[in-house]
Amino acid sequence: MTATLYVIPASHPSRTARMMLELKGIEYKRVDLMPVISKLALRGLRFDRVTVPALKIDGERVQGSREIARELDRIEPEPALFPADADARAKVEAAERWGDEVLQSAARRAIWNALRRDRAPLRGYSEGARLGVPIGLAVATAAPIVALSARFNEATDDNVRADIAALPGMLKRIDDWVAEGVLGGPTLNAADLQIGPSLRLMMTLDDLRPAIEARPAGQLAVRIDPDFPGRMPPVLPAGWLAPLAAPSAA
Repeated sequence: MTATLYVIPASHPSRTARMMLELKGIEYKRVDLMPVISKLALRGLRFDRVTVPALKIDGERVQGSREIARELDRIEPEPALFPADADARAKVEAAERWGDEVLQSAARRAIWNALRRDRAPLRGYSEGARLGVPIGLAVATAAPIVALSARFNEATDDNVRADIAALPGMLKRIDDWVAEGVLGGPTLNAADLQIGPSLRLMMTLDDLRPAIEARPAGQLAVRIDPDFPGRMPPVLPAGWLAPLAAPSAA
């Protein structure tokens, strides 16, 4: 079996795909792509979409962390990413879908909005990446890429402020799934691996980490992805963070 995984450094869904491959014990080659430029590269590689993670395995092309989860379970059934019980699987799939469609986008908007304010931490987020150019050069010339990435991901001030206001509710949802056993069981499932890296990306922002780390959601994220690279110092307006300090956010 031959597998090549195309990723963007510090991309949370890319980390999801990497962890799934490693959980399955499938050896793979990792190819790091630059944000924005990755869209052209994936077209050239004949993928249907321009998003990562993108996996080529035994000649087949699969994109998206949810699609990759199902393909890997088909190729290598054990350890399974989804429970065998139908009701339990439905709950895991619902959590996985929410993590993909809601949490993942909120985390992505937060980091690109923050990087638009301060690009210096890009070096930390690129730790371990092999981009084909020196990391220092990539960071020094990243202004257009950051601006375009923020635009493509709709990381506007209004959107990010709304995401932060919604974050306490998101965290409670995850805490409830942990309490119910949908997340955080003895064996990690597809929903764990979908949600954990998004939370860990959020926790690299000093503005957001205190609201996350002490909760069951934060403890789960650190268990799943303890070594997420990068750290963003406080850059977001204090007024945006008020909902995180409200009693209802506890």
